[in-house]
Amino acid sequence: MGTTFVAPMGDRGRLVVPTELRARQRWDQGVPLLMIETPGGVILLTREQAKSVVRSQLEGKDPLGSLLEERRSAAASEDAAA
Repeated sequence: MGTTFVAPMGDRGRLVVPTELRARQRWDQGVPLLMIETPGGVILLTREQAKSVVRSQLEGKDPLGSLLEERRSAAASEDAAA
């Protein structure tokens, strides 16, 4: 991968995604694309691609356990201060 594609902005903000990129990403006509704005730029993904990215970032982590631990710690701090 790592190929750069150019898509000039058209009238009314329309972009035409190059054929080669659409084929490589299997983006067929009508597929909804997510545009995620980040401090470093914009990420363009399908919902399935976004789910895959999130799952890989959370792999081996326990977000619920971490949240519960944070909440318990905050409650303990509040109880100690009271």
